[in-house]
Amino acid sequence: MVATPDVIQSSEFSAPVSGDSKVAVLLMGYGEVESYDDFANYNEQALNLLTAKFAPVPTWVYPPLAKLLAAFDLHEWSHQHGNFISPHNAIFEAQRAGIEANLQERWGDRVKVFKAFNFCKPFLPDQVLEQVKQEGYDKLLIYPLLVVDSIFTSGIAIEQVNDALAKLSDGSSHWVQGMRYIPSFFDAPDYIDLLARMVEEKIQHDLAVAHLPSQTGIVLMNHGCPHEAKGFTSGIDESQKLYDRVRDRLIQKYPLISVGWLNHDTPLIQWTQPNATLAARNLIDLGATALVFMPIGFATENHETLLDVEHIIEGLRRKRPDVTYVQMPCVNDRPDFLAMVATWADKPIADLFDAEALAINPALAAAQAAAVHSHHGHSHDHHLTGADGHHHDHGHHHDHGPHH
Repeated sequence: MVATPDVIQSSEFSAPVSGDSKVAVLLMGYGEVESYDDFANYNEQALNLLTAKFAPVPTWVYPPLAKLLAAFDLHEWSHQHGNFISPHNAIFEAQRAGIEANLQERWGDRVKVFKAFNFCKPFLPDQVLEQVKQEGYDKLLIYPLLVVDSIFTSGIAIEQVNDALAKLSDGSSHWVQGMRYIPSFFDAPDYIDLLARMVEEKIQHDLAVAHLPSQTGIVLMNHGCPHEAKGFTSGIDESQKLYDRVRDRLIQKYPLISVGWLNHDTPLIQWTQPNATLAARNLIDLGATALVFMPIGFATENHETLLDVEHIIEGLRRKRPDVTYVQMPCVNDRPDFLAMVATWADKPIADLFDAEALAINPALAAAQAAAVHSHHGHSHDHHLTGADGHHHDHGHHHDHGPHH
C-alpha cells in the first residue's frame, strides 16, 4: 500500500472518550441484478429514479418500457456474453468491508459501514436503514461511492434515504440525531494521483516497448450525463473537473488524451460528448497506435465499464485491427483506494461525534408548513428583531397588484 499524506494524517482522529452515540456510514451504489428474472424490476426502478429526471416520458410508460429493456438485456447479456454475471455487487461488498476495517482501526465498533443499493433488494435504502435503526446507530454519514460525479446520482440516494426516514419516523422524536453527507470525491488529490498512477504503470508495463509516448492514446472515461435534467445538477461540472485534473497529471508525458463519456444513448436526450467511441476514433486520427481505456468516473466495476467498453473496443477493432486496445479496471477494492476512502470519512465522523444531538420532532413539519402557509395568506409585515431583542415593525405592506 502506498501511504499518502491523507492516510498518515488520519491518526489525528481517534475514538472519542465519552458518550454513547454510534455512527452508521451508509455506502451507496446502484447494485446490479445477477439473474435475468430481476431485470424488469431493476429497469423500472432505474427509469423511475433516474430517467424521470431528464426524459420527457410519462410514468405509465415505465412498466412496459422496463420489460422491453429487459428483452434487450437478455440479448446482450445471455446471447452475446454467455450469461454474464456482473462482479459489481461482490466488489462493492469488498469495498464496504475494507472501508469498515480501516475506519474501525481508528473508531472501534462505534462506527459501522452499511451498503445500500439504489435498485437491488435486499439492500434497498429503506431495508438497510431499518437495520441501522434496529442496531442502535443514531448518527448517519451518507456516502455515495459508485459514481464519482455523484451530485446528480447521489441526489437519487438522498431521495431514497428521505423516503425511508419518513417511513421509519418515531412520531415526536426522530431516532436520527446527527447527519453528514459526502457529495463527491472528484477533487480529492489522492484519488486523482491514483488514477494517473494506474494509467502510467499500465503503459510502462504493457505498451512502452512498442509505442512512443506520443502514439499512446488515453481515453479517460466519465459517467455520461444528460445536458438537461429538469433543473437538477447533472454532474457534468464535477466530471469535467475530474477529467481535467487527471489529464493534467499525464499530458506532459502522453499528449494524446481525451475524455470519453459512457452515455446511455436514450432518444430525445442530449448527452455529454465525445462518447468513448468518438474519443477513441479522434485519437487514432491523431496517430495513436495504442489506446488505453481508463474508467475514472466509476469507482466500482459494473456492466458499463465492462460490457459497454468491451463493445466499444470490439467495434473499433473491426475497423482498425492494427491498433492495440487496453481495457483497464476501476479502482475497485485496491487497498490504497479503500484506505483513502476511509480517511475522507474521518472528519465527518469526528464532526458527528462532536456535534450536539439533533432533536427533531417530525410531527412539527406539517404544523410548520401550515403555519407558514396561513401567515402568507395575510399582509406581509416585516418584524425584525433588533439588538435590544424587541420586534421592530417596519410596516411596509406589499401591494401585489399592478404598478401604474
